[in-house]
Amino acid sequence: MKWEGYRSSTYDELFEADGRPRPAARRLVEYLAGLSRRDLAERQLAADVAARVMGITFTVYSEGRNVDRTLPFDVIPRVIPRAEWTRTEAGLRQRVHALNLFIGDIYGEQRIVKDRVFPRALLKESVNFRPQCAGIKPPLGVWAHVCGSDLVRDGDGTLYVLEDNLRIPSGVSYMIQNRMVAKRVFPELFGTTSILPVDDYPAQLYDTLAALTPRPGIPPVIALLTPGIYNSAYFEHCYLAQSMGIELVEGGDLFVDADDCCYMRTVHGPQRVDVVYRRIDDLYLDPECFHPESVLGVRGLVRAWRAGNVALANAPGAGVADDKVVFTYVPQMIKYYLGEDPILPNVPSYLCTHKRDRDHVLAHLHELVVKPANESGGYGMLIGPRSTEREREKFAALIEHNPRNYMAQPTLALSTAPIVTDKGPQARHLDLRPFVLSRNDIYGTTGGLTRVAMSEGSLVVNSSQGGGAKDTWVVDFEDPA
Repeated sequence: MKWEGYRSSTYDELFEADGRPRPAARRLVEYLAGLSRRDLAERQLAADVAARVMGITFTVYSEGRNVDRTLPFDVIPRVIPRAEWTRTEAGLRQRVHALNLFIGDIYGEQRIVKDRVFPRALLKESVNFRPQCAGIKPPLGVWAHVCGSDLVRDGDGTLYVLEDNLRIPSGVSYMIQNRMVAKRVFPELFGTTSILPVDDYPAQLYDTLAALTPRPGIPPVIALLTPGIYNSAYFEHCYLAQSMGIELVEGGDLFVDADDCCYMRTVHGPQRVDVVYRRIDDLYLDPECFHPESVLGVRGLVRAWRAGNVALANAPGAGVADDKVVFTYVPQMIKYYLGEDPILPNVPSYLCTHKRDRDHVLAHLHELVVKPANESGGYGMLIGPRSTEREREKFAALIEHNPRNYMAQPTLALSTAPIVTDKGPQARHLDLRPFVLSRNDIYGTTGGLTRVAMSEGSLVVNSSQGGGAKDTWVVDFEDPA
């Protein structure tokens, strides 16, 4: 494969600005240079076939239909040097620690509000604050057991946190499956390059869930609660349940008895469940506590959780910190709870609740990315430089009507990496979603899920918006330079 024509207008993950391969990526770049375009195309085809055979799919909700699609996978991996990842992982651990302390404080004494570090008005208007969770102390003091924080690199090479996902973050199964596909496609490189593994995640997740059991001393009964086959992440639910050797259940498979314990219906009769890894939104989790018409959840589940008879991961109410407006206060949380400076910076942000920020946003809509506080999957955003005047007018009205629900960030020159195309390697923008597990200690994945925009110039990497994925290699190497 020829690299001579490859160019990026911003920071590239594999190449320096002068066209030389970055030290950690040198072996990969040289190996790919030894392949013909036909060889690489055949490897890409083999990867596509493997993904289909392995059933690596996601569901797109479009025009009233649910369409299962194979997640687009590009065979050229993203490479991160281990030294950089060590610092990044430390920053993620610090961040998740502070976020769990914040959630516990918000449902407890609310010291951060009383000390005027976090505005009371933001909490009052938070759509993810659950008053039903006030006073609850979950096992180990952890609310967000699984966190997926999205990272982006700007054109100057700075790695920023774009947002945190603490409700029911998804995508980790694709990270693991991407590695399995990459090993099939590039077995030679895995034999000669020190690529750190990612396949221990299911075991780490199982240990995290098992640590929450209310009945220590006996093997815990753990169940993954899924909304069912039409959920966009159903592939992941099945994969994780099978990998951990736990039960995959829907709401109708569980019930809470008069003893405030959770049970699973089996052919041998009821079996008590100790831990529920829930992949259902708060409002549909328990019709007794939240949405009374929900048919997805389990009536009385929150009552059993409050009684300490079952553990829930992630805990209901953790979404109070999964808010793009609350996100802007994480550096202050780290300082307040830990007495430390943040290791990883936030993407600079404007809060539309502040008049000065709001005026700036309204005057510069054509330059900014505007996001609603609680949407996900790339929905509901305005990407200013690619927007029409009509779209900007619509967003201006939305912001004026409900400034609490909107924040804005500069349009970053997101880093790129090459993908395989019919025209040879071409640069595409990408991000990274590492996953962090919180228990007695904090575990972070080695790298994470790299999501890549498959269309030229696009900044939207979400699978629901046409994005794809790459394997992420954290490489342990010694730079001879």
